[in-house]
Amino acid sequence: MTCCEGWTSCNGFSLLVLLLLGVTLNAIPLILNFVDEDQFFENPISCFEWWFPGIIGAGVMAIPATTMSLAARKRACCNNKTGMFLSSLLNAITVIGAAYCLLVSIQALAEGPLICNSQSNTTSSCEFSLKNLTANYKESFDLQWFFEDSCVPHTDSNNPSITNTTANNWRVYNLHFNSIENQHRIIHFSVFLGLLLVGILEILFGLSQIIIGFFGCLCGGVSKRRSQIV
Repeated sequence: MTCCEGWTSCNGFSLLVLLLLGVTLNAIPLILNFVDEDQFFENPISCFEWWFPGIIGAGVMAIPATTMSLAARKRACCNNKTGMFLSSLLNAITVIGAAYCLLVSIQALAEGPLICNSQSNTTSSCEFSLKNLTANYKESFDLQWFFEDSCVPHTDSNNPSITNTTANNWRVYNLHFNSIENQHRIIHFSVFLGLLLVGILEILFGLSQIIIGFFGCLCGGVSKRRSQIV
């Protein structure tokens, strides 16, 4: 196994771990929602897990490239231009899916869970449109909804300091599972921060394999078949 072939195989294993992690992270709020409410779409944590950034973007769209890269262990896909071209093509699909996962995660972290943005806290206020990924960036990205004591608007005008807590105060120690609000905030932040990292790593691994596949295609493959398999 050559160096390039070894890196291709390593990419395949890394993508496998990342896609499983992405699917698991995406499934966490869905499962918790079902356990708590005994039905889907009832008081969800946010709209964004229903866009399936981890299941579809970082998961399903990474399966073809992962399978192709893992096949390098058998020295079957890196010995010809066609195999390397196909490897690059499939990893381009992986990069697109990872970019989708990345964009949805950024939007989810910027807006916070539904409990911070909607009084109804149901999917009736959700708009499942890709336009929302780029249409709502007028406000700064500061994660204030996570670091505040509470992200729900307060009506107590006699204590304005409650609403003036900012991220600079680092009031994270107040975040624990003592209320539904804190549960949703912690789960939302953890899930989409994890999916953000998964998307970034999948893009890096996918781009590296595209480069390897491109040079392998130009050179006619990166490994030679052996006449005898030991």
